[in-house]
Amino acid sequence: MEPGDSVILTHLRRGALEHVILAMLDGEALYGLDIARRLGADDVLLSGEGTLYPLLARLRKQGLVETTWAESTTGPPRRYYSLTDDGRTALAAFRRTWTTFRDAVDAALEGGHP
Repeated sequence: MEPGDSVILTHLRRGALEHVILAMLDGEALYGLDIARRLGADDVLLSGEGTLYPLLARLRKQGLVETTWAESTTGPPRRYYSLTDDGRTALAAFRRTWTTFRDAVDAALEGGHP
């Protein structure tokens, strides 16, 4: 990455990360560390676990995800996050909007007009 790229990524993450998490939870419940590992796998979507848990708490307070506790055979109980109906609605709206937004940005970057 070039100097300055991390600032750009921070701004892009801020607008999209919560919806990326909702998409990850669409169809399966995941626990926090698993979400962190998946998001951090490419070093693009998540800069550190310290930002993930406050975001998950916000999503829960907004009613977009719900949590359940499950026993673990390898350690303490784990908090699993799953999508609520409101979360599915928010994700569907983001998916519709994202495609239009992405296409407009791509067109502008390629020298065309959005």
